[in-house]
Amino acid sequence: MAIGKLYIGRKVREIREANRATQGQFAERIGISTSYLNQIENNQRPVSAAVLLALAEKFQIDIADLSSGEGDRLLSALSEALSDPLFETYSPSLQELKLVVQNAPGLAHALITAHQAYRRNGEQLASFDDRLGQTTGLAEPTPYEEVRDFFHFVDNYIHALDLAAERLAARIGLGEGENHTLLLQHLEREHGIEVVRGDPADEHMRRFDPVTRRLSINPYAPAPSRDFQLALQIAQLQETALFDAVIAEASFRTDEAAEICRIGLHNYFAGALILPYQPFLKAAREARHDIELLATRFGASLEQVCHRLSTLQRPGAKGIPIFFARIDRAGNITKRHSAAKLQFARFGAACPLWNVHQAFEMPGRIIRQLAETPDGVRYLCLATQITKGGARFGTPRPRYAIALGCEISYADSFVYADDLDLTNRAAYDPIGISCRICERVRCPSRAVPPLKRKLVIRHDQRGTLPYEITD
Repeated sequence: MAIGKLYIGRKVREIREANRATQGQFAERIGISTSYLNQIENNQRPVSAAVLLALAEKFQIDIADLSSGEGDRLLSALSEALSDPLFETYSPSLQELKLVVQNAPGLAHALITAHQAYRRNGEQLASFDDRLGQTTGLAEPTPYEEVRDFFHFVDNYIHALDLAAERLAARIGLGEGENHTLLLQHLEREHGIEVVRGDPADEHMRRFDPVTRRLSINPYAPAPSRDFQLALQIAQLQETALFDAVIAEASFRTDEAAEICRIGLHNYFAGALILPYQPFLKAAREARHDIELLATRFGASLEQVCHRLSTLQRPGAKGIPIFFARIDRAGNITKRHSAAKLQFARFGAACPLWNVHQAFEMPGRIIRQLAETPDGVRYLCLATQITKGGARFGTPRPRYAIALGCEISYADSFVYADDLDLTNRAAYDPIGISCRICERVRCPSRAVPPLKRKLVIRHDQRGTLPYEITD
């Protein structure tokens, strides 16, 4: 697949300033003229392959870090915000949006935040919210939304925590033996905690009494869930200073958001402890991303494996750019992360043509799909159903579908692509991101009309939809 022109002026400028070099000094080191460097930094010219190689050689820069990352996520979020009818008189081109994201990411974030506030106020007004008479700011995001966006824009990768978890995993010996026993021994030896069998009637998966130093674990929880809870307890007891530093740097608006983020960071550390970065990355490559094989090897669940695959974004040692999502039966995306170009909609449900919805109809199977988004990018998509909840009769057992995938250029790294005809254009299903921003005008599965498109109503004829969308 052809690589588009790279306009990465802001990143080049950051590299130069980090090395405390003038434009003349920096240009000389990478073998170009000062005027060319000035044009690159102002995004007037793309970087050439020679410049990319010079940056990698002279400054130990990972080329993959320059061409991907927050830009795709920020571009998707900004494009979705500007598709609102509020901006119906303004339709920026893709190039304009890219220039804003590349040159003024702070401005893009501010505009997205303002649009979110506008939507929240509109929703509250439409529902006659009783709080309209209060003096508190209605436009502020909920703590959950604020934390969700924090993880989204850091690429769901926290470098300091990941390194700390990997070091601890190596010290304990996780991934090389019986994880459950090793976790129990570490809790007892390092923290004086006794792990006991929990009350089967207790709906909680984990209870910790800091006075008696007893940790109760639900005996009916699946083995991967029990191990994760042990790792989560370790996370709560170790690296507190690191958690505090990450939360302080995020500058959340409320203490509630900070504590919600702390839960997310504890979960992140636990996942990185059970699936340590380098051993897991090596195993994923060897197994060609066979998620069932990886789950068996590391004693993890399919959801834990898929989520971890999407976080392998360590500078200099990145994994395949993967998207991951968890969807409930109503189509709500309850977890999401994408290191690929595919970005999930911030509002609304997932595209009905996406194979993830079929997972509920075929439990126990990994469903494959070749798909193409309106921008022409093609993907290998995988989906399967998982079940949560306890083992006793009458216990609620919520079901979810998890989705995993990559751009088709990386499909050879997946065992699931071996017998698929990746070159057959007809094999790709047309999918979108969300109906409200999807550009496809003749989709029979459309749930709502697209924003910023005119509708034509014809009373003398009727197609699949009760309206037509102008191109």
